[in-house]
Amino acid sequence: MAHLKTATPRLACVLALLLGTAGLSAPAHSTDSYQLPTLGGASTSVSNEEYRLGRAWLRQFRAHAPQWQDPIVNDYLESLVARLAPHSQLGNLQTTTVMVDNRSLNAFAVPGGVVGINSGLFAFAEDEGAFISVIAHELGHLSQRHFARGSARAEQTQLPAMAAMLAGMLIAASGGGDAGIATAMGSQAALIQDQLSYSRRFEQEADRVGLQAMAAAGYDPEAMVRMFGAMQRMARLQGGTPPEFLLTHPVSDSRLSDAQARAAQLSVANRYTSDTLYDMMRARALLSIHRNSPQQAASRLTQEGAEEPALRYVSALIDAQNGQTDQALQTLDRLASELPDYAMLPASAAQVALQAQRYDDAIQRSQRLLRLMPNYLPAQLTLAEAQLQRDPQAAYTLLREVTARHPDNPQGFNLLAEAAGRSGHNAWGHLARAEHLQLTGRMDSGIRQLGIARDAAQQENDQQALARIEQRREAFIEYREALERF
Repeated sequence: MAHLKTATPRLACVLALLLGTAGLSAPAHSTDSYQLPTLGGASTSVSNEEYRLGRAWLRQFRAHAPQWQDPIVNDYLESLVARLAPHSQLGNLQTTTVMVDNRSLNAFAVPGGVVGINSGLFAFAEDEGAFISVIAHELGHLSQRHFARGSARAEQTQLPAMAAMLAGMLIAASGGGDAGIATAMGSQAALIQDQLSYSRRFEQEADRVGLQAMAAAGYDPEAMVRMFGAMQRMARLQGGTPPEFLLTHPVSDSRLSDAQARAAQLSVANRYTSDTLYDMMRARALLSIHRNSPQQAASRLTQEGAEEPALRYVSALIDAQNGQTDQALQTLDRLASELPDYAMLPASAAQVALQAQRYDDAIQRSQRLLRLMPNYLPAQLTLAEAQLQRDPQAAYTLLREVTARHPDNPQGFNLLAEAAGRSGHNAWGHLARAEHLQLTGRMDSGIRQLGIARDAAQQENDQQALARIEQRREAFIEYREALERF
């Protein structure tokens, strides 16, 4: 997690339990298929509570941890999760992603299908296979419901312990250091001790499920072995202060050997990889990490053998940052013509135009891309933001559609609130602001904002808005009850 450099080994052990939690039940055959140990299960009602707690945790996490706001990279991350998910035994669990603005190596999964990564994971993983092996491992934790299966007393103690551990994780993520362990331990010490005895087995199980998912999705499972080897070398070099992910997911020789043996037994059908696309996403991550010295991002990509189109791509983004907009757009347009399947290239050009305040150009570029890919979220958000400067009503109409399709996207609601305010839809604007507040963990402020929205709807005699506000008020109260677990 972010800001855990001072985490103690004990805290690392507790967080390892949390990083191995999950949402909904896995299919009954999940452990038998890979000859994995059967460690028990949890009831459907508990799973529903896990889901509610996990999504409440996400709201609180957004309020405490520094977010990495990059719709292009987030869309890429979601596409990887979507490619792996059908092969990861997730059942009907709906996943959502969150990205953290932190250069340390880390990824995590919590109940409710929340999958998160630090920007530092892109920095560490030099190819797409290595990166996706970490995502596959985390989905393995989710599908196997490791927290629920970790204690014989889970039926009686699971939810209080989960709430305590999630609260500890939030404190640690916001820089609270050892305060996190005090909260996470609490009166649940006996349960946590039970959990620790399973943590190594959980890691191995998540590896096995992840390896199988990689092979089925077209990725070479040997990439996980390479990633483990790189992690092990990093842990040895850094001694007692390795990154959080290595504290919570230690790579032992036996774990590495087991992964290597299983990867060798798997065959990959319909091989799929896109290292050029990955290198471009990695460029965006490195530029975020080295925002004050962007040339370091370009130098690192060059030194680590990034493919030539990615080097041109990072050069174009640096040109844009330096105010050389025309040159940046020319490079991006040439790349888009050479690689027409990469929607992120014209989307990047539209973003560059928007950042240069060339609103008409940004609108035209986004609309042209959306004619080919009507629901491509990065282009929709860029179009809406540019339309705010030219046609707020058009932005409002578009953002109503976007937020209906992506009800967990805070950025969409933030833009919708502004578009509604500029186009005279006051009640809907206040409602959108309330949604943004609740998605980012400020539930009491969100409920107060709903009251303002209701007053505006009554003044405008907008019965549709009034009905929606009342419906959302009930939901907000339920969200607040879940947040009170923390």
